[in-house]
Amino acid sequence: MSFALYMVGFAIFLGGLIWAAVVAGVPQLYIGIGTLILLGIGIFSAVARTRSKDPS
Repeated sequence: MSFALYMVGFAIFLGGLIWAAVVAGVPQLYIGIGTLILLGIGIFSAVARTRSKDPS
């Protein structure tokens, strides 16, 4: 799986969570903080899953 495809899927997932939080009435500050944390986790996991193995 490519990095771009992984990040597109994660962005759709994150958008759904943000939408649900807005509908639930969560304050925008908390939504912003949660979005930044989840975005960082998404980038870390995308890099870990898509990097190539070192030849030994």
